[in-house]
Amino acid sequence: MNLLKALAAVSSMTMVSRVLGLVRDTLVARTFGAGLSADAFNAAFKIPNMLRRLFAEGAFSQAFVPILGEYKQNRTHEETRQFVAKVTGVLGSVLLLVTALGMLFAPLIMWISAPGFYREPAKAALFADILRVSFPYIFFISLSSMTGSILNSWGKFSIPAFTPTFLNLSFIVFTLWLTHYFHPPIMALAWAVFVGGLVQLVWQLPFLKQISMLARPAFAFRDPEVWRVIRQMGPAIFGVSVAQISLLINSTFASFLPTGSVSWMYYADRLMEFPSGVLGVALGTILLPSLSKHAASKSDAEFSVLLDWGIRLSLLLAVPATVGLGLLSGPLLYTMFMYGKFTPHDALMSQQAVIAYSFGLLGLILVKVLAPGFYARQDIKTPVRIAVITLCATQAMNLAFVFPLKHAGLALSIGLASCLNAGLLLTRLRQRGIYRPGAGWQSFLLRLAAAILVMAAVLLACQHYLPIDWHGRAWQRALWLSLLVAAGAVAYFASLYALGFRPREFMRKEH
Repeated sequence: MNLLKALAAVSSMTMVSRVLGLVRDTLVARTFGAGLSADAFNAAFKIPNMLRRLFAEGAFSQAFVPILGEYKQNRTHEETRQFVAKVTGVLGSVLLLVTALGMLFAPLIMWISAPGFYREPAKAALFADILRVSFPYIFFISLSSMTGSILNSWGKFSIPAFTPTFLNLSFIVFTLWLTHYFHPPIMALAWAVFVGGLVQLVWQLPFLKQISMLARPAFAFRDPEVWRVIRQMGPAIFGVSVAQISLLINSTFASFLPTGSVSWMYYADRLMEFPSGVLGVALGTILLPSLSKHAASKSDAEFSVLLDWGIRLSLLLAVPATVGLGLLSGPLLYTMFMYGKFTPHDALMSQQAVIAYSFGLLGLILVKVLAPGFYARQDIKTPVRIAVITLCATQAMNLAFVFPLKHAGLALSIGLASCLNAGLLLTRLRQRGIYRPGAGWQSFLLRLAAAILVMAAVLLACQHYLPIDWHGRAWQRALWLSLLVAAGAVAYFASLYALGFRPREFMRKEH
């Protein structure tokens, strides 16, 4: 299997989903703006959405895939199939209980995630109603992520990568055509979450059947191998997803800030998700099965080489994305969201959060590559210790930044904490000899820095000298934004080519 081609396939499918996600957010912003109902929905949706990130892009796959890899490598197909059936039965039962409790105690969840809403009874009641409808998404997406992890282990990367598209399509359909059937209209989005989650699960089942892994759930609550997965999942949820826990805590802070703060941070986070999903999640997805295989076969040298490849590729793609997100934050928001009820003031406030978030984009992407270096070896304790340090640092920065910078300060704390998380993971990998950097790193970094400087200069010059009107028609804004992105991309990749970078250097095959 060519890992670079697999990455391209996963990234392209993820990009389709993320582009549709931006279309969805543009429609939602135009329809609902950043007022009371939007704040209530964004705060409520953050709960199941955080669980999506924990499971679909993190902890479950980190705990489940290495053990599944052991079965796939050392057991028969039927034994592996029975293991999947047992995990499905136990996980499904737990998820049903969690979903029922979440729907029942929706007002209590608000006390934890958005206590400031109790100052506005209408917002508080709407939050609870939205959460009750959207909470079953956790059940659907958790089983969907398990299905996706199995397909990834069999090299079927494109199918799980395309799956999130259905949630975005559900949002688009409900926003455009079904809003007027609900009262208040924002409830249409809650039902879009429910339907989108259900479709994501159902979509993957035929592909699971193709590889003979669609098994009837077995309720083996005492099976030691099932509990092995569950024991790994607990700390993995915290270790991999510290940024998501920080986002939830930040919502608590933001609920006490002026109306609109929750939504400004939400739209900024959505822009940050685009490169983190296309690059970070995609790299983590293709690396984990291969790293797990090398860990199971005790191929330490190959393990280190694969990590080195992932880190270099991350830097090559994530650094320009980080710089570009910061420099193009205004044009991105003006083009995608500044319509209808989403005002220029909303765009300006969201831009502040985007710039603050961009400081941590590189760290967030690197975490997706570095954390599998521990989880593939079934080392849960080390990332958890690092996560505790990171979480404490995040909250200290929240207290330091929220008063002078308001919502942008909360975003900055998330960004800087992501860099701290990545730095600590990398340091520990090197200290233990798990990762040994390959040759040529100094030359690589110098050439990368030169290409970034050229790209930044081109983007700044284009925005300064071109007669761009960000208050014009939507197609005009989109045309100008496309021109800026294309100019930055051409400048960056042309500089890399001139400095000696070639695609074949990053080709890597795994058997």
